[in-house]
Amino acid sequence: MSSDFRLLMIGAMYENGGNTTHRFLDGHPDLFVYPFESQLGTRMPAGMLASAFPAKYRWPVFDLSATPQEDYVAIIDEECKVRARTPNVSKFRHVPFDMSDEHRREIYVGRVQSIGRSRANNIAAFFQSTFEAWSDHRSSGRETVYVGYSPIITVDAETILEELPGAHFLHVARNPWSAYADTKKRPVPLGLDDYLLGWTLTQRYALLLRERYPGRMHLLRFEDLIAGPRQALSRVCAALGVEAADVLDHPTWNGQELAEIKPWGTIRQPTEEANMETALELAPSEKVRVRQLAGLYLAALGYEDFIGA
Repeated sequence: MSSDFRLLMIGAMYENGGNTTHRFLDGHPDLFVYPFESQLGTRMPAGMLASAFPAKYRWPVFDLSATPQEDYVAIIDEECKVRARTPNVSKFRHVPFDMSDEHRREIYVGRVQSIGRSRANNIAAFFQSTFEAWSDHRSSGRETVYVGYSPIITVDAETILEELPGAHFLHVARNPWSAYADTKKRPVPLGLDDYLLGWTLTQRYALLLRERYPGRMHLLRFEDLIAGPRQALSRVCAALGVEAADVLDHPTWNGQELAEIKPWGTIRQPTEEANMETALELAPSEKVRVRQLAGLYLAALGYEDFIGA
């Protein structure tokens, strides 16, 4: 049942280090770390934020009259399904990944039929069926906690924590100058004002919910992660009841050390030097505008003096 399901869900605004954090956790022997972004959303988002963020990144909404098979198809999970079904067009085609999406669907349906259909049970079955179907996953045999990451899902963190009593949430924040400079490198980037609106919204939810769920809602600054990953992640590991293993010192995929984070994210090298160099790529007028739009969240997150602007 979903009440026994243990999940660490990671959220972050785009280019804030969510993918990087996900990769640092990947090799931990006590964690089932999802191979790509776990894009759990469906095409049925609700509420005012539906126009602000893509449906694939939101906590899913399922049709009340749907079947388990239809629920599975509704979960967007773009990165994993593309890699499994059409590997030659996937940006992850260079890494071995042996999983049949059809086999995963069969396992998922069987699990949901056994435990009952609900949003929480659907999510538990989705993560569990992934690792049952992933035949070349390098398992330690010790894993007890599932780890997923989806950008901006911090806005749904309260729903996640309420529906999954065994869940924890980790929000990753990054200084907005480096974050915006990295998002500008996308083929079709958000404009500065739109990007900072998303940045401030996600920080708002993270800070509010950390007060409301102090033992289960965690906030990590990207700058602290890259200064010392094992130490930075030790607090959330302690909350999960797992050790801060030495494998946290390096980003990995399926236990194999990565030379750079990309294509799991825009960030290539998770270093303090690269982070500062990225912030300094902005024009003087952009630096000033970022400071204006980030507002009080700079002080709340300790970024007031990160860069002169």
